[in-house]
Amino acid sequence: MKRKLRSGMSASLLALAACAALHAPQSMAARDAQTILKETCQGCHTPEADNALSRISHQRKTPEGWLMSIARMQTMHGLRISDEDRRTLVKYLADTQGLAPSETDGVRYALERRLNTVEHFDDQTSQMCGRCHSGARIALQRRPAQEWERLVNFHLGQWPSLEYQALARDRDWFDIARKDMVPLLAKRYPLDNPAWKSWQKTAPKSDTLVGAWSFSGHLSGKGELAGVMSVSASGDDQFKVTVKGQYADGSPFNGDGSAILYSGYEWRGNVTIDGVVMRQVFAVKGSELQGRMFDAEHDERGLDFIAAKQGSSRLLAVQPGYLKAGSETEVTLIGSGLQGTPNFGSGVEVAQVLEQSPERIKVKIKAAADAKPGAREVMIGNLKGVTLAVYSQIAEVKVVPEFSVARIGEGGGSTPKVQGRFDAEAWGKGIDGKPYRIGVFPAQWKVEAFDDRAKEDQDVKFAGTMQADSGVFTPGDAGPNPARKMSTNNAGNLKVIAAVDDAGKSLTGEGHMIVTVQRWNNPPIP
Repeated sequence: MKRKLRSGMSASLLALAACAALHAPQSMAARDAQTILKETCQGCHTPEADNALSRISHQRKTPEGWLMSIARMQTMHGLRISDEDRRTLVKYLADTQGLAPSETDGVRYALERRLNTVEHFDDQTSQMCGRCHSGARIALQRRPAQEWERLVNFHLGQWPSLEYQALARDRDWFDIARKDMVPLLAKRYPLDNPAWKSWQKTAPKSDTLVGAWSFSGHLSGKGELAGVMSVSASGDDQFKVTVKGQYADGSPFNGDGSAILYSGYEWRGNVTIDGVVMRQVFAVKGSELQGRMFDAEHDERGLDFIAAKQGSSRLLAVQPGYLKAGSETEVTLIGSGLQGTPNFGSGVEVAQVLEQSPERIKVKIKAAADAKPGAREVMIGNLKGVTLAVYSQIAEVKVVPEFSVARIGEGGGSTPKVQGRFDAEAWGKGIDGKPYRIGVFPAQWKVEAFDDRAKEDQDVKFAGTMQADSGVFTPGDAGPNPARKMSTNNAGNLKVIAAVDDAGKSLTGEGHMIVTVQRWNNPPIP
């Protein structure tokens, strides 16, 4: 059945791998944004009152969202624009038509490339929209009802087969999209929001980010790390970055690069760490930076990152974050403005202060044999916000992420493999019987067939290899494999099993990993 589409197709979220542009500072642009809009965009987008342009002026997006829209104009409508002009335009649009910090809460995992996140949207949104792309992609943009309706029209015009796909052919997709989804999205994600207007008035100046930042992080398969990131200005909202740190095992975490600030708080950087280019996707929250760093070529190889500006007072982390009752260990507190002796609560005493500075305090602590199990708040003076878990025994081991997707690759092709990377989390039970997280423990790792079909197809043999001591799974090569039934590829359906030793007792946890084919369409917002 043919559908009559309403005029004005909406900007889609198709994008190029040019997302690297978001993570690198722009050089001196030959043209300012207003000139670019007039000379490059106004040929299709008509002028409106108050210096606005049709379609463009009626949306708000993240830097990645604006980049994806421009990329779609290039790939679908033949837009010709230089890299410099594209960077200038993304910066301008993200600054003037971006999202407030509160508008990205809960969906930053998409910007940070946490691609194994299991989303939780309502059934209608998941079935109508989330079956093709993440729900976060919708939640990271703002439109009035008319623009949401144009987006629906665009989808059907660009991908007419979507009405015949699963979760669409059994219902009147277009009618539901127009009558139910458009008003829902317009109410949930409106163009006009006081939060954005308020943020534009109160956003701090970027020069407040210049200085040294104490940071803490965790990389799956490697462990905890800490250090100092030094930031210096190199232009309007642009920075030079130097990182000096190390992992808990003593290996270095050093490098330098550059960064740019969008919308007053969206930090995007490119930093080469020990020869590996890593992206930085952080949110600035006052004197704190928080987000994720990940390998530019392998976004699954990423680390959680949190930093506090030196000169402020902030407790970021305790490494390691657990202690067994009746034992002693050395722990390091990471933060800024740290003074005095830390307090770990009743039953835990500080036996010795080994090292002390405003950014780092290393102490030897001892837990009494009858110390109350559970996560207790750690304090240094008035600073708090992190916990130390005391346990007598591990009750349960969990594999994190519980569900993961790895992807075959290489094998003569240009698409790299996507690893599976896992942590083993130990959990205990408090005296009230309620579970609490102890922390990430060393484990021995293996994979097994997830079900009988996987066993019959020998998925363990062909899908890839698990590193027994790190929890890093490397998939097999892409392409047909003559050794497999019907020469199929090296896909697989696997259990991920972690074994943790607790005083001679082995406890295991299980996760689920799908090893599947390459991801050909890999936009900045999945």
